[in-house]
Amino acid sequence: MKYTGKHFLLIAGGGTLGTYVSKELLRLGGSVDVICPEDKISDDPKLKFHQALVSRELLDRLFAETRYDGIVSFIHYKDPEAYKQVYVHLHEHTDHIIFLSSYRVYADSKEPITEDSPRLYDVLKDPDFLDTDDYAIPKTIVEDYLRNERKGEQWTIVRPVISFSARRLDLVLYSKTRILEAAENHKPLLLPVTLKNYNAGLDWAGNSGKLIANLFLEPKAYGEAFTVYSGHGATWGDAARAYEELTGVEIQWVSEEEYVRTLPLNEKPGIRNMWYRDRIYNRKIDASKILSVTGLTEEDFKSIREGIQIELDVLHWKKP
Repeated sequence: MKYTGKHFLLIAGGGTLGTYVSKELLRLGGSVDVICPEDKISDDPKLKFHQALVSRELLDRLFAETRYDGIVSFIHYKDPEAYKQVYVHLHEHTDHIIFLSSYRVYADSKEPITEDSPRLYDVLKDPDFLDTDDYAIPKTIVEDYLRNERKGEQWTIVRPVISFSARRLDLVLYSKTRILEAAENHKPLLLPVTLKNYNAGLDWAGNSGKLIANLFLEPKAYGEAFTVYSGHGATWGDAARAYEELTGVEIQWVSEEEYVRTLPLNEKPGIRNMWYRDRIYNRKIDASKILSVTGLTEEDFKSIREGIQIELDVLHWKKP
């Protein structure tokens, strides 16, 4: 098997993406240590959970026992300087580091998005965004640090699209349990009709986790960036229809102006940036690079509808 005899560390890996990265690494024969605050129990001798918030002391204790073949941290570092210190420490104890960036670093584009497409940080002059964004901008700065200051080392940048699971069911700006709460309470969810036929920057976390796991220790992935996307090509309308059919939630398509009035844009810069610098972009993503390097094909993935059903089964969800 691909990872037989290989040992991986997932930092803050008990959540949406980490769970599926672990599953794929185990399926491919690897052993996995997961640091996470969640109280999780493993039924696989090759999977070990360390219930804790990550600390230098915990890492040093693990590193004293194991040199890991690959490490990925799922922590979002709002301060790029903090990640730089973490990277130096991890680099001493592994052969491959995967850095979790985001597809949200990309600027708007009428052309299909590839890994070389312009990023917001490269082209945007809007001080309101540049001064308030604490997500895409820090990730971009770390990307540039890896490319410019850690050139030649074995790191990989991954830029996942929005990845949903039972922990967070996403639809445009709805997340976590909002969709199921609306279904239970028979309250409609409003969505902007302008997005109905836009390409959805959305994928099942099982697809995303599989893609990330298969990049580990791949020489063609060293020093490269990858958009993590299975290439399904679904629109937001497709995703909304799947949620309607599977959960019973009612979707009401309204004008963009009416929808925007429901958003706390002035109170929450994060929501404003997410809306104006991501969701209203009709990005078509070219997934050919990551599919080529991982060797995965359409048959290896689930559709958005299938992914939603899998997560509803995890929750034992039944239509109200």
